[in-house]
Amino acid sequence: MTAELRSMTEFDVTAVRRQFPILEREVNGKPLVYLDSAASAQKPEAVIEAVADVWRHSYANVHRGLHTLANEATEAFEASRGKLAKFLGAASADQIVFTKGATEAINLVADSFGATLQEGDEIIVSQMEHHSNIVPWHFLRERKGVVLKWAPVTDEGALDMEAFDALVTERTKLVAITHMSNVLGTISPIEAIVEKAHAVGAAVLVDGSQGAVHMPVDMAELGCDFYVVTGHKLYGPNGAGALYAAGDWLDRLRPYQGGGEMIAEVREDGVVYADVPHKFEAGTPVIAEVIGLGAAIDWLSGLDRIALMEHERQLMDRFEAGLADFEGAHILGRTQDKGAITSFGLAGAHPHDLAQLMDKYGVAVRAGHHCAHPLMQRFGVVGTLRASFAAYNTQADVDAALDALRKAKSFLI
Repeated sequence: MTAELRSMTEFDVTAVRRQFPILEREVNGKPLVYLDSAASAQKPEAVIEAVADVWRHSYANVHRGLHTLANEATEAFEASRGKLAKFLGAASADQIVFTKGATEAINLVADSFGATLQEGDEIIVSQMEHHSNIVPWHFLRERKGVVLKWAPVTDEGALDMEAFDALVTERTKLVAITHMSNVLGTISPIEAIVEKAHAVGAAVLVDGSQGAVHMPVDMAELGCDFYVVTGHKLYGPNGAGALYAAGDWLDRLRPYQGGGEMIAEVREDGVVYADVPHKFEAGTPVIAEVIGLGAAIDWLSGLDRIALMEHERQLMDRFEAGLADFEGAHILGRTQDKGAITSFGLAGAHPHDLAQLMDKYGVAVRAGHHCAHPLMQRFGVVGTLRASFAAYNTQADVDAALDALRKAKSFLI
């Protein structure tokens, strides 16, 4: 992280943009306007250099060696665990398990926590979940007879809390809920959900893939049992993410995968597992990527997160105000204080066609169902365009995107 960013007391988008080399390029002869950060964020120079430095100067396998390179790699790897624990407000670094990303983290819980479930036990999910927070629970429905119950979403895109409350029963064992919808931008009332679930002895898993990016989070305040993040949305490398587990959950749950590193002793007649969190980290991890994730956490933590939230919100508000000038425009997700994501459509134009035409003007947006089929079905659409806003976006980006959309529309409608 540069001294320029360390000394920032307010959000300075010009200083931030200088940290992202990719923003210097053009696409189709136009300056790049990248509004697809909800899918994957671009990487600052600090992250790029951190990863490159591992490959150039200090790569070795972690935890198992006695030589200098192994010690250096292990120290940097474990430092990232501590940084992520602090970033999430975890009580201990031992509550952080490194995974390939949020998807693997959710699958870990589905396998390990799921082993405690029986036929007829209930899991509550919402209609706005990403497929990664749906399909693993379907595995349990298919294989163990677990019952999935669906918390509905209102027309405005909010979680229907009255309906949610009615779903919680003595059979509820787990609530799996997004912190912030990757389609609607809706922010779930996690504390209220946790209180309701814990009252009947149920655990709560929160998908923080978007939430941890767009707002400060604190596990002590949220009170959830599990929280998952993915590095590539946190301005870090892909292939590295994490699971946070509260209390003694990691001690209580069975390992997810078997192999090297997750064992203390292997005999012909049995296995002694390693202490947590290594009990859940079988095999050689993605070493450079985890170290890069630590650099991304350093970088993001060096920003004024509240000022960043306001910056992103202003961009989204400007974009949505501009959409009001388009006849036939409709926005999914109108909740107050939502995160900086706008999913929308234009009557008479397919989202895929609009996205491809906008790309001709250098504007990158996402088009499709956004891995949220149940939500698309809820709103009766096949897909939407999605503009997602990040630290490096500017008002000029918003205006360029609206101009590109206007030109794209003229070709189709």
